[in-house]
Amino acid sequence: MKVIEHLEKATETLISFEIIPPKRGGNIKKLLQALEDLVQFRPPFIDITSHAAEVMYEETPEGDFKMKIKRKRPGTLGICALIQNKYNVDAVPHVICQGFTKEETEDFLIELHYLGIENVLAIRGDESGFRKPVKFGRSVNTFAVDLVKQISDMNKGKYLEDSLLDAEPMNFGIGISGYPEKHFEAPNLQTDIKYTKEKIQAGGEYIVSQMFYDNKKFFNYLENAKKSGITAPIIPGLKIITSKGQLNSLPSNFYVDIPSDLSEEIQAAKPEHVCEIGINWAFKQAEELMNANVPAIHFYVMQNTGPIKQLMKKLGK
Repeated sequence: MKVIEHLEKATETLISFEIIPPKRGGNIKKLLQALEDLVQFRPPFIDITSHAAEVMYEETPEGDFKMKIKRKRPGTLGICALIQNKYNVDAVPHVICQGFTKEETEDFLIELHYLGIENVLAIRGDESGFRKPVKFGRSVNTFAVDLVKQISDMNKGKYLEDSLLDAEPMNFGIGISGYPEKHFEAPNLQTDIKYTKEKIQAGGEYIVSQMFYDNKKFFNYLENAKKSGITAPIIPGLKIITSKGQLNSLPSNFYVDIPSDLSEEIQAAKPEHVCEIGINWAFKQAEELMNANVPAIHFYVMQNTGPIKQLMKKLGK
């Protein structure tokens, strides 16, 4: 079932999760345990992140540095198949522009279609430090709106190769990302919302927000999105803070603001008490959002399910 259909049929706020594949060469047992933990809460869909190749430098015995290009977290396709077919939960793989050609994206979407996967989240992707050379006859999606257009074209049976006149149309539900505190590259929130609206007009059906820690910013984003003419459902994204280090890493990596009362409480606490503070803050956020009848709440879990299990218990799930 498509995500948009889950949202339309829901009689209460849905809960969804996002996970990350194991590192290259890693063990999948931790991820399998995470899925076992999460499916008990009956999520209608689970997102799986995708990762392009990255540049890494390894020091040689001579003291020089050698550049290597690797995909640190492959496996999105296989994990999607597992979620969809073992757990009967709709899988939402992330499809990204960064690091992939349009031709590779088309092949990936065809494989998803063969697996019966009906949903994708179309995003540009983070800068990896590696700009893949584009061979002759190949092309790339520069922005997320370009990727949304490609997926929409495939939903109409339009493929990159014009000669495929009898090609079967795909049937993907397309999610896109939104930024309550604006994308860091946008000059202001209004411009960022304009770009989001363009993605909706290109075929996006719903929006999943970047994480945030101040609900006022999300409600302000909702209001401004509606004023701009966006009617698509907007799903707030939340992440539980579990360590003091995240006071620096989350703003640095995701360009989010952490309220001073939350950061001060965490800074004053003993390390072993930080997770509890994060759970309580997320509980207050989730409770207020649910009282505001948001269509769903999307939790960025990755593979650490201990905190989310405690939060679900507080929410009565």
